[in-house]
Amino acid sequence: MDSSKMPDTRQQENFDSERTSSTRESKFSDNEVDGNLEEFSKIGVIGLAVMGANLARNIASRGNKCSVYNRTTTKTEEFIKEFGEENLQGTKTLEEFVESLEKPRKILIMVNSSAIDTVMAQLTPLLDNDDIIIDGGNSNYHDTLRRQKEWPNFIGMGVSGGEEGALHGPSMMPGGSKQAYEAIEAIFLPTAADDGIGGKCFTHIGQGGSGHFVKMVHNGIEYGIMQLIAEIYDLLRKVGKLSNEEMQKLFEQWSKEENSTSFLVEITATIFKKGDILDKIKDQAKQKGTGKWTTFAAMDYGVSTPTINAAVDARIISGDSKQRQRQLIQKHLKITLPENLKELAKSALDLATICTYNQGFQLMRQASEEYDWNLNLSEIARIWRGGCIIRSDQLGKWADAFSDNNEKSIKASETIVLNFEKQDQWREFLTLGIANGIPMPALSASLAYYDALAADNLPQNLTQAQRDFFGAHSYERTDQEGTFHTNWEE
Repeated sequence: MDSSKMPDTRQQENFDSERTSSTRESKFSDNEVDGNLEEFSKIGVIGLAVMGANLARNIASRGNKCSVYNRTTTKTEEFIKEFGEENLQGTKTLEEFVESLEKPRKILIMVNSSAIDTVMAQLTPLLDNDDIIIDGGNSNYHDTLRRQKEWPNFIGMGVSGGEEGALHGPSMMPGGSKQAYEAIEAIFLPTAADDGIGGKCFTHIGQGGSGHFVKMVHNGIEYGIMQLIAEIYDLLRKVGKLSNEEMQKLFEQWSKEENSTSFLVEITATIFKKGDILDKIKDQAKQKGTGKWTTFAAMDYGVSTPTINAAVDARIISGDSKQRQRQLIQKHLKITLPENLKELAKSALDLATICTYNQGFQLMRQASEEYDWNLNLSEIARIWRGGCIIRSDQLGKWADAFSDNNEKSIKASETIVLNFEKQDQWREFLTLGIANGIPMPALSASLAYYDALAADNLPQNLTQAQRDFFGAHSYERTDQEGTFHTNWEE
């Protein structure tokens, strides 16, 4: 069993014990927290960590009365004391929380994914069959599919944008029944980010676990682009000898140029302003699992996502202190530093980023066919244009490419990838890094992906011959229909 899907029983036990304690020994007087419970709330939020608290504030700021509940009453008390206003009301117990909501109830759960089942087990006995539960965390889409069988009006909703996005406007990806979506649309639509073209970054993704699947792919793309930026930075500082100040100016310039305007490039420029802190951070990246889930799904559905896979591997090896031994190999190879190094770096980042987006979209397309989700890739690209971590000016091209939502869209997306005029600069940048011993797994994987898509033929004819040799697996031919087997040793 995948350990990433196994529940954290310790956390669930903590949830149980803390909830029992808060129910048994409430620290509130009747009027301290709940405000006017005679007026029902439009929606309730369970979980007041940063994301849950900010989404509750966002919802309330749009004129919707919102009840909140946290497993520890002190957290609710502090939240109401700091942010309490006319449209926010705290509750002491799950029973009181449920009673405070208008019917059919709409409940947004914002707790760690490992605690969702525990919350569901305590919550559902208090609900009516037509009440709607929304999981706004980073749950595995397989778990969402299971929970929807247990509670039909269950929505798995990916939320991207971090704490600032949650407060001012995230990108949200709800998946589940259309009827349940329509019941929550009026509440969530105003809270979403603007897409920059007159719409909101909120739409019905599709049936089943599609919302959490799309958010998972979003995070996989995020892993890929972050790793690409890190590799660009690594070469520029080690080979190009750029200072943090020079790097800050360069990324700030890129953040305003075509193909490179993106949230991740913008925040990278900001980070370099505090280079003294950056230089002291350990070079060991952690992960919460969504990137890994993306690679699992790609393998399951037979979709190539080499940039994302390389990004996951890069985080894994960065934390492997036992294998990493600095200065073990002396690096002597060097080539003359090109005068247009910065231009080479931008070309490499632009095209590798395009490849990363394409990998994610092709994975969603394949999963849509597998589950009959009928995903609208153009809409997904649109709602990623604002609020979310991977927002970029490139997404407008993808929204246009997938507007037909059919085979023409696939050709259009391939055109975006293959019609890139500065690929030679990308190759030159990689050559420079390889010659100087700079690890560039994601940039290299992206180029290999690009070249495979552009190749007239691939060497897998030899692979098929080898498989037929040792396993009689047969092969197809270019000049005849059917399948064939050869006795290679005759």
